[in-house]
Amino acid sequence: MLALKRLVTILVMVFLLLALLVLTVPSVRSGFESMAGSAQALYFGLLVAAVVLLGLQLITENVDSVLLRRDVAARDGKINELKARLYDHQMEQRLAADRTPSAVRTGTTTYPTEESRPVFPQPDPGLSNASVSKPNPIIPPDATTRPGQ
Repeated sequence: MLALKRLVTILVMVFLLLALLVLTVPSVRSGFESMAGSAQALYFGLLVAAVVLLGLQLITENVDSVLLRRDVAARDGKINELKARLYDHQMEQRLAADRTPSAVRTGTTTYPTEESRPVFPQPDPGLSNASVSKPNPIIPPDATTRPGQ
C-alpha cells in the first residue's frame, strides 16, 4: 500500500509540474495545443487528468488511513490483552504469597534467642524516673532532688 501511495504522489507531482509548465510558458502551451487540436481540448484534457489523479490520491489516502487505524486498533487490543495477562499473573503471585505463610505454620511457637532479644527495662539516665545513684551529668540536679539536703 505504501508503494502505491508513493507512486500516486509522484504522479500528482509530475502532473502539477507539467500543468504549470503548460500554463506559464507560451511555447510549451502552443506545442501541447497542436497535439490536442485546440486550446479547449488541451484544458479539458488537463482537467480530466487532474480529476482522475485527485480521485486516485483521495482513494489511496483513505485506504491507507483505514489500514493504519486497523493496525492501531489491533495493537491496542494486543496491549490490553498483555496488560490483562500481567494483572492476572500479579494477582496469582499475591494469592500465592498470601498462602505461603499459612502453609509454613505448623502449630509450634518459636522465640527469639537471648542475644537478639532486647532486655527491658533498660535504664536511661536522661529520664526523670532514673535512679539517683546514676545522675545525668548533662542535667544538673535541682535543689529539691539533691540527696542530703
